[in-house]
Amino acid sequence: MSEKSKEWLRTLKFTLFSVSAGVIQIGSFTALYEVCHLEEWVAHLISLVLSVVWNFTLNRKFTFHSAANVPIAMLKVAGYYAVFTPLSAWWTAALAGIGWNAYLIEAINMLSNFVTEYLFQRFVVFRGNIDTAEEKKDV
Repeated sequence: MSEKSKEWLRTLKFTLFSVSAGVIQIGSFTALYEVCHLEEWVAHLISLVLSVVWNFTLNRKFTFHSAANVPIAMLKVAGYYAVFTPLSAWWTAALAGIGWNAYLIEAINMLSNFVTEYLFQRFVVFRGNIDTAEEKKDV
């Protein structure tokens, strides 16, 4: 398979796993916001953490096939979220404060997270470690 084809397949996998993480995020956000009546930014933070753990785990194994040191890779992702999370919590609170719909804000958060996280994982977290994991062989 050509490198261009591999990259398209990698992007497709990341997209599909991100959609599944999005389902987890919006489902947990809805439960926390509608059922538990948490404030928008609190519901957003909790749902974000749940989706991040899911997305990182699946993408490391199936999208990037990376043998990179997991704690180091997770620290890099934590660094990304150390920037993204306060920014998204801030604009969530600001937009909710001026009356924006909570679900529109969450959709904006999810879309901006999807694009920037793919770029960060592809070019920072797993750079030089893509397709390095050996698949287990049945013996």
